[in-house]
Amino acid sequence: MSQRVSCTHECRCLKISPSGFYGWEARAPSAREVDNARLLTRIREIHQDSGGIIGVPRMHEDLTIEGETASKNRIARLMAAAGLQGWPRKKKRAQKKPPLLPPPDVRNLLERNFTALEPETKWVTDITEIKTGEGKLHLCVVIDLLSKLVVGWSMHHRQDRQMVLRAVEMAVWQRQGDGSVILHSDRGSQFRSGDYQRFLKKQGLEC
Repeated sequence: MSQRVSCTHECRCLKISPSGFYGWEARAPSAREVDNARLLTRIREIHQDSGGIIGVPRMHEDLTIEGETASKNRIARLMAAAGLQGWPRKKKRAQKKPPLLPPPDVRNLLERNFTALEPETKWVTDITEIKTGEGKLHLCVVIDLLSKLVVGWSMHHRQDRQMVLRAVEMAVWQRQGDGSVILHSDRGSQFRSGDYQRFLKKQGLEC
């Protein structure tokens, strides 16, 4: 009751009707608010994958490549409200990076034994940088250690978990059996992300 009285008093001070206030409070989020929440989730992922250095211009470029139509002003508002900002690359290089630790339940299953006796038992994945006439690109590949063939790949202008997931998704899509597969990688942040680890477990892949 005291809360309702307080709200009524505040409504009187703001010169709005209590019924209007309670109607606003109970109203479902608008389509714009829902879409902003969805967009902000992706903005947070890209910002985290970049190590916190991406600002509004680069964020707008990345989202546009992914098919988003959000304007720079809208992205700037969402980032500002969430406390996200970019940093100069020089400042980022000067920061001391935390040690790259694997998830707590992950150990080195391959133990440098890169020989496979059967297909789809041992895969390895890594990211390499390719210089092109239009700028730098990153290529992620998944290789089967028996045939030494690329079974999955993905390319993007920025290293992030989505690029890695797309490469592994291709490998899974081409897989003939459903047995367990060891998927070996380094300790890069893309391979340590929660999304990546959950996807591997869902697909029966051992990190």
